[in-house]
Amino acid sequence: MQSMDKKTEKILVKKCLRNDRLSQKQLFDQYKDAMYTLCYRITADEEDAKDALQEGFIAVFNSLSSFSFKSTLGAWIKTIIVRTAIRKTKKLYFESIENVEDESYTFDESLNGEMLHKAIMMLDPGFRSVFILYEVEGYSHKEIAEIADISVGTSKSQLHYAKKKLKSIIVNQFEYER
Repeated sequence: MQSMDKKTEKILVKKCLRNDRLSQKQLFDQYKDAMYTLCYRITADEEDAKDALQEGFIAVFNSLSSFSFKSTLGAWIKTIIVRTAIRKTKKLYFESIENVEDESYTFDESLNGEMLHKAIMMLDPGFRSVFILYEVEGYSHKEIAEIADISVGTSKSQLHYAKKKLKSIIVNQFEYER
């Protein structure tokens, strides 16, 4: 996903707001791959990811008139898509445990990207969503709390338990692959 400059974004948004179908397709094509990947990481299901992507872009086009150019268009779209993907994951369960201390986890060099991806996809939906948003996408706990409608403490606890569970999965599931 290459970012556009502000002028190009403004022109594209204006054309999309005028229902220019080619511009709407251009906007969708610009962001669809990265947003699908994000949806899949959150939902861990191809069909749910496709649905979240479609529903998310419908929301993007329906609310495009409210885009104020305070952030990049891509960041604004990403927020809508993340919210849609989290809602799509019906099995989300967040357990609130306040004051969870963050721990560092290290793994040896034999852990590869494919193994890590498989392990992340094995996490419970709530754990996986917070882990992806915090560790991969770079959201803060405050932002995650707002997006997922949970407390900051819940976000922190979900990340803590996601890391703990991830370590357990890697140690137990992938020991034979090392």
